[in-house]
This record gives sequence, C-alpha cells and structure tokens, in this order.
Amino acid sequence: MDEKKDLLIIGGGPAGISAAIWAKRLGLNHLLLEEKNDLGGQLNTIYNQIVDYPGMIAPNGQYLQKKLTEHAHKINVDYALNSAVTSIDWKKKILKTTADDTYEFRSLIIATGSSPRKLHVPGEQEMIDQKEVYSATRDKSKFINKDVAVIGGGDRAFEGALLLAEAGSRVTLIHRSNHFKARQEYKDPVMEHENITILTETVVTGLKGKGRKILSLSNEGLHKTIEVDGVFIRIGVQPNTEPYSKGIALDDEGYIKCHADGETSLPYVYAAGDVCTRPLLSSIASAVGQGMTAVKRLSFYLEN
Repeated sequence: MDEKKDLLIIGGGPAGISAAIWAKRLGLNHLLLEEKNDLGGQLNTIYNQIVDYPGMIAPNGQYLQKKLTEHAHKINVDYALNSAVTSIDWKKKILKTTADDTYEFRSLIIATGSSPRKLHVPGEQEMIDQKEVYSATRDKSKFINKDVAVIGGGDRAFEGALLLAEAGSRVTLIHRSNHFKARQEYKDPVMEHENITILTETVVTGLKGKGRKILSLSNEGLHKTIEVDGVFIRIGVQPNTEPYSKGIALDDEGYIKCHADGETSLPYVYAAGDVCTRPLLSSIASAVGQGMTAVKRLSFYLEN
C-alpha cells in the first residue's frame, strides 16, 4: 500500500486544482487523482472565450487550463494522472485506482465534475465512438451550407443553434417539450432566424449512419426521420458521482448532498464544483472557491 495521505483529491478540474494548491499552501500531505492524461477537466472542451473568471479574459478553456496547470507545477502540487477510482472502502478509508495504486487517506475531496447528459438511444454511443462529437464554436465552419440538428432547449442548445445558423448552417432545433429553459437573449434571435427550424414536443428515438445521420423522431405518436450532416446533443449535464453513490448521500438527480462549505454526509469527505452544484449556479470561479473552502474546512478537521 502507498503511504497514508492526509487528503486525497479526486478530479483535476478547476475545483480539484484549487483544492490541491491550498492543500500545498496549508502543508497537507495530499495527492490529486485525475483519471485522464492531463489536468483541466472540462476546460479542455471549452472553445469559446471565457469572460467571467476574475482577473483574466481567456480566449478559450485550454488557455485557462494551461495557466492553472502551470500554477500547480510551479508550487509542486502532488498529483497522479490516468488514475480513475475503482473502489473506496469508506470505513477503512482505503481507495484503489485503475493505475493499480492503493491509498489510505484521512480525508477526501470529490471534485469529479459533470459530463454531458446522453440521450441513451440506439446509435448514440456509436456516434461518440466515431468521434462525431462537435463544438458549435470550434466546428461551425465544417457545417456551412449543411444540415445540422441541435437537441435541447436550454442556453447551450440555443446558443449553439444560433452560432451554427449565423455561420450558414440549416439548423433543426429539436426539443421534447414546448417550454424552453434558454434565456430570452438567446430565444428571440433563434425564434426569428431564417436558418432555424424548431420542432417542439419531439423526441429523438435513434441515430443511424456514419457521417451523414438519419434521426428517428417521435411526436405525439407520429414518427418520421430527418437527415443531417451533424448532431449536437445539448440536453444538460449529469454529475460524475457513480463511484460514490454507496458511500455518501446523493440527491434525486445524483448530485452530492453537502453543506455550504462542502461537507457531505461523512465528516471527512467534502465535495466541490459541478459534482455538487447544478448548472444554474455553476461557474469556473465558484468551483475554484469551493475547492479552497473544502480544503480549509478539512484542515480544521485534520487538526482534531
């Protein structure tokens, strides 16, 4: 077994990096575990400008990822990449990873973030495996004068539909109800745009094809298909909490239940970032703050 750690931090996004920086500053024997081969979390998938992180207007998420990673390196934060959690013994406080490492810990911060919610329909996983997953900001030029489908009714769906339409795509916006959660600043231009067709009370039941896709749609019992060159699934996110569901309390949507300072149903386990914060209140800045708060609170716990 590896040495015992005062603190294990699971997740290398902004919340986890912030927690690790503060753990280093407070002199805690810590280790950050990241399942991917680099730090940054969802920052690596943000292609638009970031204007709401204080002190910096970043051209994209990769730029901010580089800055946070450089900070972590400069102060010698301890972390391990390619280390996803495989099991946790909550009573013995023992954690195992896919890197065949076993850690004993005194406290834990879960900062595993969230992932795009899936449709869970036939053909979706094949599309993902074929790497036909697109960003409206990055890939809009690929779909000039082409047909695309945007699925969802929130800000990201409407913003993506507008970006694609303004770049010259023919957009079909598909939503399961006739009520949209998107802000009015997105709804008005989308509703008025000549390149956007909106299908309400419509669900996608399947996807077929490599490259050009055939979408199977259902609307009040009526079925039809449409063909598009690209599919943008924008139906929200889900927290990455599956490995922890049997150890700490989750709410009915799978988010970790915690107090304002991040304390979960176990006093030595805290949560930070999107794993415990719904999208309405989520931001990079709040994730960083939550990571810091969790470490400070746990430092008091570890002293006792």
